[in-house]
Amino acid sequence: MSELKRVLLVDDEPDIQAIAKLSLDKVGGFTSLICSSGYEAIEQIADFKPDLVLLDVMMPGLDGPHTLKQLQEKGLLDGTPVVFFTAKVLNSEVEELKELGAQDVISKPFDPMTLPTQLKDIWNRANEQT
Repeated sequence: MSELKRVLLVDDEPDIQAIAKLSLDKVGGFTSLICSSGYEAIEQIADFKPDLVLLDVMMPGLDGPHTLKQLQEKGLLDGTPVVFFTAKVLNSEVEELKELGAQDVISKPFDPMTLPTQLKDIWNRANEQT
């Protein structure tokens, strides 16, 4: 089994982008690419080839669930786990997001010191299932 190295973060909030990038790159030792919209993620994903996609639920234009659907329909995920990133974490909403194909859901605000470990755990669970 390979290891989690490349994370694509899709979020429209500059503050979240900055904190998450520091967390992913410096704390987690990952290579990360930040996309500010679902459209940008769709354009960038094939070239970046992430091991995992961290996708904000609420974004202007193309929101997270619709971005996931387009990535799936275009065959751009190729087994890559998707984790939703959201402030909305009611159990019913988490289940709905998982039904769309998300591996898991991480709540905002998040702890930048533990985010990489959370992602590694989710990624390992996803790979055990395949």
